[in-house]
Amino acid sequence: MTAVDDRIEMAETSGERPTLDEMFEALERMPVPEGYRVEIVEGDVFMTPQRSTHWEIIREILWALGDKFGRRARVFSDVRIDFPGGENGFCPDVAKLSDEAVPDSRGHWDHADVEFVAEVISKGTARNDYEPKKAAYATAEVPVYLIADPYQGRCHVYTEPKDGQYVSELVVDFGADLDLSRTPLGLVLKTDGFPRE
Repeated sequence: MTAVDDRIEMAETSGERPTLDEMFEALERMPVPEGYRVEIVEGDVFMTPQRSTHWEIIREILWALGDKFGRRARVFSDVRIDFPGGENGFCPDVAKLSDEAVPDSRGHWDHADVEFVAEVISKGTARNDYEPKKAAYATAEVPVYLIADPYQGRCHVYTEPKDGQYVSELVVDFGADLDLSRTPLGLVLKTDGFPRE
């Protein structure tokens, strides 16, 4: 039996589900293979391998944010941020927080400080990015949510969160410039370096 099984069994016996913190603590003690990222979406644990295509797109986005906001900007990759909804401990591929953002006493970042999220689609967890994560980001009122899908060769940008949904969607094929100048990011993201799967 693993540490996760122990905690889950103890929680089920007591009638309580483990908290996100308890679940992540148990996961940190598990032998997660190198090159995998772990996150919790609607209470389910997902481990996905990082592919080179995935990382190349993330890197292009990180470079663009660095060019626009500088090296000291609060930009993270694969850092846990808890979002509204049922047990959502996401580790976005890219997250930009406001300059004023500070972690809480436990070292956690507040989803209210998130200004931009980008997720690069992995085949096995694509549904998460298009459905529950999109809903959670909209509920958290993340102003700009970008999905880069190397299988479609497209970017989907969602803006104007309202009542748990995004009002606006822009779809751009890889290779075209993604105009985010009218969003809080205020930049044009070049996608000609985004590889396809």
